[in-house]
Amino acid sequence: MRPVTLPGKVVAVFAMALAAASCAGGSGGAGGGGADVSPVPATNAATAALLPTNAVALPEFDLASYQELLGQLRGTPVVVNVWGSWCGPCRDEAPTLAAAQGRYGDRVQFLGVDILDARQSARGFMHEYGWRYPSLYDPSGAIRDGLGLLGQPVTLFYAADGHLVGRWLGPIPRDELGRRIDGLLAV
Repeated sequence: MRPVTLPGKVVAVFAMALAAASCAGGSGGAGGGGADVSPVPATNAATAALLPTNAVALPEFDLASYQELLGQLRGTPVVVNVWGSWCGPCRDEAPTLAAAQGRYGDRVQFLGVDILDARQSARGFMHEYGWRYPSLYDPSGAIRDGLGLLGQPVTLFYAADGHLVGRWLGPIPRDELGRRIDGLLAV
């Protein structure tokens, strides 16, 4: 049998198609749920290279990429919530976060950090509570741990200059969240 030589363009197109198919992911497994998820445009107050524009994309981040994203968001106040779909107190505060993002989302960047979770469960949670802001996927909890945080939920408040100006441990009450966001906007 004689070897077949394909033109370079055919090989390149085939390689790109194969790479795209392997990145699409399936719907099962701990990190699954890639190809069957309809995009939800994120309501972002800022633009940044690392900031997801699809609210349910759940790109995997580590502490270094999280910190790089925060650096890219300088100039905009940021509210970060560390959560998991399996966390009862996270479920308790989810409607509060959705409402606050609806009220302040054009002036404050909301960002979630989903920890110790399965993407499919996390996406279901985000749909259930109507979250329109992006979350980062941290399956090992490395971001939470690297920030020296214990438990979840935890809400972090970053001023527009990028400095951490406050944190709330546990489910944050609606009035407290509003008060803290008003404080971010007053600076």
